[in-house]
Amino acid sequence: MERVTVPTIELNDGNSIPQLGFGVFRVEPVETERIVSDALEVGYRHIDTAAVYGNEEGVGRAIAASGIPREELFITTKLWNADQGAESAPSAIDASLERLGLDHVDLYLIHWPRPDRDLYVETWRAMEQMKADGKTRSIGVSNFTVDHLQRVIDESDTVPAVNQVELHPAFSQSALRTFARQQGIHIESWGPLGQGKYDLFGMPAVAEAAEAHGVSPAQVVIRWHLQNGLIVFPKTNSRDRMAQNFDVFGFELSDDEVNAIDRLDEGKRVGADPEVDFF
Repeated sequence: MERVTVPTIELNDGNSIPQLGFGVFRVEPVETERIVSDALEVGYRHIDTAAVYGNEEGVGRAIAASGIPREELFITTKLWNADQGAESAPSAIDASLERLGLDHVDLYLIHWPRPDRDLYVETWRAMEQMKADGKTRSIGVSNFTVDHLQRVIDESDTVPAVNQVELHPAFSQSALRTFARQQGIHIESWGPLGQGKYDLFGMPAVAEAAEAHGVSPAQVVIRWHLQNGLIVFPKTNSRDRMAQNFDVFGFELSDDEVNAIDRLDEGKRVGADPEVDFF
């Protein structure tokens, strides 16, 4: 069977990223190699992990066992909060690379801004050097607000390539997306299906589109992210759902269907608030 080619997005540094990937948040370390191996066999080539997930080693083993050429993979990991700062950050990426068994990642992110510590600009400058040293091809941030992004832009030489944030139909972050678009920053959606914390799939805008296209509600929501130009990586431990989540290129939502899902936004955050929830 011919492998599906996932669309890519060109980042502001000239590198390209697959628009659909696979996330391993809360994937148990002992299960990670098997689950990521399943994802790679299904066809995913973009894997998103983080130091704090504790499963970089499993991701690395799955990559090594896959036999897939490194240049066909896009691997993201993230700098944890405790390692922010000019002194700690360089050793943190080295440790992640060792756990992953790689000589570079494709994207390295500051996981949370932690404005209470006020180290994220200093950390960003250290990440500029990591990119210059070839340890990561692109650098970006995660969970940054407009104010955090503006400071990084104003006080460094590099505009982040991406900002990975909580984003789903009930929390669509329209103001942040508008700012990012103006700055050339691409948005990645974490928790793209709402983490099951509200009845997203039962909402008429989603359920009716699923029925109209003969697909699942999850496929409709993933398609909504894609058609909004977002980079998305749904997480599941089930190979069947992995395959279903990957099978989103054989249909297209109409403008009316996209707009109906857009109207579900109610500012409903289901995850942590980067301004007040610190880890």
